[in-house]
Amino acid sequence: MEILQVILTSVLSVVALFIIGKLMGHKQIAQLDFFDYITGITIGSIAAELATELQKPWKPLLAMLVYGIFAVCMSIMENKLPRIRKYANGIPTIIFENGKISRQNMKKAKLDLSEFLLLCRQAGYFDLSMIQTAVYEYNGTLSILPVSTERPATPADLNLSPQQESIYTSIIMDGRIQGDKLKKMGLDETWLQQQLKAQGYHSAKEVFLGLCDSNNAVQFYQAK
Repeated sequence: MEILQVILTSVLSVVALFIIGKLMGHKQIAQLDFFDYITGITIGSIAAELATELQKPWKPLLAMLVYGIFAVCMSIMENKLPRIRKYANGIPTIIFENGKISRQNMKKAKLDLSEFLLLCRQAGYFDLSMIQTAVYEYNGTLSILPVSTERPATPADLNLSPQQESIYTSIIMDGRIQGDKLKKMGLDETWLQQQLKAQGYHSAKEVFLGLCDSNNAVQFYQAK
């Protein structure tokens, strides 16, 4: 009987976590800010307690709901009143600009030189002279504006006008035709079979991944 209770409370914990996670949005699986970080950890801890609470499981469940609702309300308030975000999560801080490092701003951000250099290297900048401005964001990332002469050349710099690329849609996955996606693109399996034959394939089963863009350009990939 006790084993069954553990199973039921564990299932309840998973379901509650899933529902609360969906309500809180994708921020909980993205780069977290300070408030989302502590909320996520707390809800996870309560969920673990709920999984083994056999006497009064409604108590940790209620606590999870309170934290979840509070997080959703905070998110709504931050969207309505941006000033709240400033006090809850902080603001971006300029760490480096015009060849000078701001000691005061580094102190505010609680960032030391070693960490700053590490973040620069992770962004691909080993030479600080290539950096015009470095901003330490409130979620712990470093945004870098390179010196104009060091940034990659763009088609506009070369007076070129390339055709705009579009997002590819998967139309074959693991040998299975994604009929619903083909239909949304205004295509059908007859058209797909023609594309397969044109590239030397007999059927979709020979293709591990098939992609198609808005211009009906297709790419087929086989698995090793």
